[in-house]
Formats: sequence, structure tokens, C-alpha cells
Amino acid sequence: MPGLGYSRDMKIAGTRNDAAKRAGYLDGQVLIAMPTMKDDRFTRSVIYLCAHSDEGAMGIVVNQPAANINFLNLLVQLEVIPDENQIKLPEHADAMRVLKGGPVETGRGFVLHSADFFIENSTLSIDNGICLTATLDILKAIANGEGPSSAVLALGYAGWGPGQLESEIQANGWLSCDADSELIFGADIERKYEQAMRKIGIDPGMLSPEAGHA
Repeated sequence: MPGLGYSRDMKIAGTRNDAAKRAGYLDGQVLIAMPTMKDDRFTRSVIYLCAHSDEGAMGIVVNQPAANINFLNLLVQLEVIPDENQIKLPEHADAMRVLKGGPVETGRGFVLHSADFFIENSTLSIDNGICLTATLDILKAIANGEGPSSAVLALGYAGWGPGQLESEIQANGWLSCDADSELIFGADIERKYEQAMRKIGIDPGMLSPEAGHA
């Protein structure tokens, strides 16, 4: 999928208003991959949409763990903390999950987090108390016990060009549902796909490849 630059994502999401909602834009919603999904990278994926407009869309996959990447080791690699200080990290930092956020810019980190943490000119407020920050400052705050109460770190993101996401939805590639804190921040990553499906009244085991979209 073609990706959008982070500054452009900020512009897209920043223009969200009631008119955009009426036009069918889905920022602040969750995408759920249909069984018909042909892209293996998104099989059974759950994606929180951070931005969606006529310029395109950007989202973070919230149910794919990043293999063999430990948050504490990542902090050391990024020189957020020295190795000898790992033991001093707060408990919630030790439990921080690192996700594969999508196939675009996989070397960049994006933190989805609760709205009790905000950095002026860096944090993007999306919807219903969910925010996005993509600077090292939030990782430093988490390491110091001063970060948000809920957060996940994603490496990379999913991006769509103008009209691309709409076309994929029309082709039965995606369903959508309202976001909630459990879908975004819940520790049971493996169950998020089923949780999202059941949230819109669908038993994943009964879903036909020919099913329509919500």
C-alpha cells in the first residue's frame, strides 16, 4: 500500500469535522480484515484508523506483535535509557507491547495512547480519547513513569492513497466498527480480531468469504 508522510497524516486528521463524518470518513474507527483479504500482510488484521480523508488514509495495526522486539531493549537501542537503568523502569513500561503497525516506514515508531498525555505540536488527538505521538519524547516520558496511562508502540503503519481504502471496502476487503480501549490497548492481542468481529455481531467462524461489508 502506498504510504503517507507523517506531516501529511497530521494534516488529514487535523481537518476532521462533522462534515467529514457525514461523508463517510472512518478516522477514529477500527478496520477489520475480511476473510477475502488477499494481502497476506493484513490477514485477520485489526487496524485503528488515525486519519482518513479524500487525500488518503493512515492507520496502525493493533493485533500483530513485533517478533523478537522487547520494549526495554528498544529503549536502550534508541538511547532513551542506558542499559544499566532498565531495572529502574516503572512497571507499566515493562509491560509495554511493541506491535507491527504496518508495512510502511517500519523503522519508525508510532505510539497510540490515552489522552492523559499530550505534547504540544507533537501529539495528534484523534477521537474518543485516543491520541498518536511519533517522537522520542513520549518514550522518554514512559521510561520516567510520566507517560500516558495506556499506550502501545507500533513500528510502521498502513497507508492508502486517495480513494484506495474506499475501493477496498467496496470490494469486501474490510469491515469497520467503533474503537474502544480494549481493542486498542488490550493485552490479549491474539483475541482482538474475534473481539472486533463480535463487537458488530459477527461470529468469525460463521463468516462466509462472500459476506458483504458493514
